[in-house]
Amino acid sequence: MKQKIKIMPCLDMQEGRVVKGVHFVDIRDAGDPVECAKAYCAAGADELAMLDITATVEGRKTMLEVVRRVAEAATIPFTVGGGIRDVPSALEVINAGADKVSINTAAVRRPETLREMVKEMGSGKVTLALDVDRNAALPSGYEVYIDGGRTATGKDAVEWVKEAADYGAGCVLPTSKATDGVRTGYDLDIIRKIVKVVSVPVVASGGAGKMEHFYEAVEAGATILLAASVFHFGLIKIPELKEYLRTRGVNLS
Repeated sequence: MKQKIKIMPCLDMQEGRVVKGVHFVDIRDAGDPVECAKAYCAAGADELAMLDITATVEGRKTMLEVVRRVAEAATIPFTVGGGIRDVPSALEVINAGADKVSINTAAVRRPETLREMVKEMGSGKVTLALDVDRNAALPSGYEVYIDGGRTATGKDAVEWVKEAADYGAGCVLPTSKATDGVRTGYDLDIIRKIVKVVSVPVVASGGAGKMEHFYEAVEAGATILLAASVFHFGLIKIPELKEYLRTRGVNLS
């Protein structure tokens, strides 16, 4: 039986508001997080992500009050990332109402953090997020970036994902800087490469602009389809997207 595919709107957060950028910059306002969460739950989203996109760069924790408010409004599983550095900060987010945490920069700087989180909370609550950009000098052709996509690490993206899977990360969420926010389609190459080396769910993130792009991501092996701007600005409606995917034979949650 084919694995069920999930639709996951993403709330990128800055100063308590939902925002959306292009290539991780050119940020514009997209609404109130609680209202967005309510609307997406009502529209039939399967999961929700909330990423505090400047927490790491600003050296602060995730805004727990916003997490609490969104958790109270959400009726679907809810992943939070941004500013999560260690087990205590992850537990704060879970205790504020999130179902899962997403970790990126802190895991690259200290990979053992992943193992510690998995031991404390279980694999299913820990998602490895990674921002990548193309780099032909590396074996996979992709390099890992940290600090909200600002800092190159020299680390090969696929090798890092394999390492993270060994530490027990229960989901992998790669976002390609090349396609983020431009609505020309997901970076299918990195999805395919990651799907080949892990047995956990892989999230397609960054670049969806039309319904066909979601189907292409399923074909590439992604089982969770994340998008932001096309949902925030009403370019694609979740019920219509689900109907389209069903007509293409996709097994939805």
